[in-house]
Amino acid sequence: MEAVIFVGIQATGKSEFYRQRFFGSHVRISLDMLRTRNRERLLLAACLESGQPFVVDNTNPSAQDRARYVSAATDAGFRVVGYYFRSSIHEAIERNRRRSGAERVPDKGVLGTYARLELPSRDEGFDELYFVAIHDDGFVVEDYDENL
Repeated sequence: MEAVIFVGIQATGKSEFYRQRFFGSHVRISLDMLRTRNRERLLLAACLESGQPFVVDNTNPSAQDRARYVSAATDAGFRVVGYYFRSSIHEAIERNRRRSGAERVPDKGVLGTYARLELPSRDEGFDELYFVAIHDDGFVVEDYDENL
């Protein structure tokens, strides 16, 4: 059983990475899709109770934001894996500006998330932790080095 927690500001590729890597095996838990914390809580509880692998596809900028998922998953016996989507604020804002409709977040929202961003740490309870970056030819995943 695996719980995957994404961490990163908007427009860093989290949802696309989910589609490419986890769509066929993990339930996607996303506030963009579910719209309310109550719906999120219900879906998370169903995954935990049934042993269903899941991905939390939210920005999760702070350790406190991530703790609700990490502790619940750990308590339910899940292995917890974190993916930090590394991107400069300028690149993220540029990608976000190419979005349309509801997918586009006001620059102020991206900057606000960036201001609250705390890099994840294994001390939070992650069993594995990775960096993800977007390159011209796709995503690059690397082992997380807390010294960088």
